[in-house]
This record gives sequence, C-alpha cells and structure tokens, in this order.
Amino acid sequence: MMLKNEQYKRQHSSVNLTKLMSINQISTPLDSAVLETKEQYKVYFKIVSHAFEELVSSIIKEHICTKAEATMIQQYCELLSYSLEAFRIKYLFDDDEKMRIDLTESGFPSYLEFRYLLNDLELKQEHVDKLPKVSKLKDEFLETLLKDKQPIAARKLHQAASIVYYSSVTPQYIYKRFVQGKILPVVGLDVAHMVSWSFYDVTFNRPFICFMYFDIYEENIEDLKEEIYKVLESTADRDMSVEMMAYAIDKKLPSVIPKSIKKIDLGPLHSVFAKDEMKVTHVILKGIVDKVFDLSAYAISVKIDEATSISDFKEGNFFNKQVLQVWETSKTKNYLFCSHRVMQSLYDTIPETINLLTKNPIEISSLKLD
Repeated sequence: MMLKNEQYKRQHSSVNLTKLMSINQISTPLDSAVLETKEQYKVYFKIVSHAFEELVSSIIKEHICTKAEATMIQQYCELLSYSLEAFRIKYLFDDDEKMRIDLTESGFPSYLEFRYLLNDLELKQEHVDKLPKVSKLKDEFLETLLKDKQPIAARKLHQAASIVYYSSVTPQYIYKRFVQGKILPVVGLDVAHMVSWSFYDVTFNRPFICFMYFDIYEENIEDLKEEIYKVLESTADRDMSVEMMAYAIDKKLPSVIPKSIKKIDLGPLHSVFAKDEMKVTHVILKGIVDKVFDLSAYAISVKIDEATSISDFKEGNFFNKQVLQVWETSKTKNYLFCSHRVMQSLYDTIPETINLLTKNPIEISSLKLD
C-alpha cells in the first residue's frame, strides 16, 4: 500500500540519495531544487533529453497528433534540448552558480534559467573580453599537465568551459518564453491554414505547444501574418483554459476564422529530481529509495486540451459587428509515458490513478546510465 504523503515525507525527506547512486556518488536530496555537482547535471540532462526523444517518437507511433503536429513538436523539443545542453556547458565548472529546477509539478529548469541564459548571450562580447585567449589557455594547460604534472586548477577549467559556452551557443536556438511557429497550408482537412506556437509558462515552469487551424475572409494570408503572430504572442503566451484562449484570439483577429485550437502540456516530468504531490512521482521516488527502480527511472505526463468551433454569432453594435465563434471543448486527454518496469509498479500501486488516463500508459524504452 502506498505511503500517505505526510508519512512519506517524514520517512524520506532527509534521505541521502548517495546510498542509492552508483555513478560517482551523486547526492540529490529530495528537498533540493539545486543541482550541485557535475554528476547530477549529467544524470539530469540524460533523463530530460531521453524523455524528449522518447516522447516525440511515441507521439508519432501512437498517432496522438497528426504528422505535421508531430514535426512541430519535435522542433520545439529540439530547441529545449539545445537549451539544456547550453545549461550543461554553462554550469560545467562553475562552482559559484548552480542551476535550479522546479521540483513541484514540473521537473524542468526554472524559467529564470532560460532568461539568465539569454542575458549572458546578450552580453557575450563583454564576457569574452574578460577571458584569456584560447592559445594562451592551451599553453597553460599543456605546461601544467606535461611539465608540472599537476591537475588543472578549477578556475582555469571554468575559464575553458566559459570559452566553449560563449563560442558554441547560438542565441536563436535557445528556447524562449514564447516561440512562434510559421503559418502553414493544411492538406486533407476542411481548413486552409495552421499555425503553431510554444511557450514556457512562468508559473508552472513547463513547456506548452499550441496549434490553431483557421480560415480567413477575403484578405491575403501574407498581409495577415504579422498581425496573427503579434496577437498570439500577446494573447496566448501563458497557460489558460483552451476555450478562453480561443475566444481571446478570435476576438482580436476579426479577419481570421479560427476552427480549432489544441494545447499540449508537456509535463510534469516525474523523476528523482521531482518533489510534488502527484501519486506517479511518489511511486517512482519510493521505487528508487527501495532500489526497485534504477536512479534513471522516470515517467512524463502529457495533457491535451482542444476547442472546436461549432457555430458563430455576432457581437457588437449595429455599426460595428464582429462575427465570433462558439466553442465546444472536448474532454481533456491525459497520457503517461514510462518504461515497462515503471508501468507495472504503477498498475500494482495506484491502479485507480492509471485507470483515469485516456489510454493505457504508453511504453517507452528505459534509460541506462553509463
């Protein structure tokens, strides 16, 4: 029988996970939101990167989204993965700054980490000017290792990592709070256009991906693109009910006829780095503590909400009327992706929670840490 939340916290809040970890004695207290060591970074980035890869593959395989939507999801996840790699390089040898992750119903980095990353890159030249030249640093490394036969000082390693960071990270590939996708033609559906966008909600610290299918009146789509992009960024850049999002977009775009809007919530990521009230997270944490699961065990939840236009109505006065859509929302679809071993434990421990999913948990390959 699963331990109740408070009892679980009392028994395990002070657990030192060093006893559980075979990889370089990583220590990650359950109540910590800071990654302290290179080993923790290594494990964390492997888990998140693996989760994104498996998620995209499974969404395609299970026909959860259309092929076009799956392609867009893959591109947004690639931006997230690129940003995570930038974080890894940034904090590789930095003993002063530590990366923070949101442990409450997220499992992803705090949005502030993305903001700090962009701030760094905006001041890239200023930071680079303070670092030694690459040739000088190489000579110092060779002299220390070959002549003096001493290990490289931590400060020098940090300088080297900073040089790699500033020379290799490209700002336009960093995932931002709002990422706009292009308007694309739609084939095979009774609608002309589709546009996607993604945002990182600053309250939940989770990525969301949205799609809108729409027609337009007599205007040219090229003339409307910038207006559509502007409205999406100002109106649909945070988590809200999909019906509210649809109405707000429709209200601000009189020349556009939205037909359906889909919002995909990626997360939470349930892993050793999470600490929330969710039952799936507790099962995984308890399994790791009891050595039933490997340290790398995880599951990722995905929630999909959709609103569809079923009719329209006119709003406004006699001289200024606007046609707006009447929206109908479908039941939220809840999915869970996890390895076979985690799936078995979830069925054994919290079957009532698993039965509430839209479909059975979707099996993904387990992650093996080196």
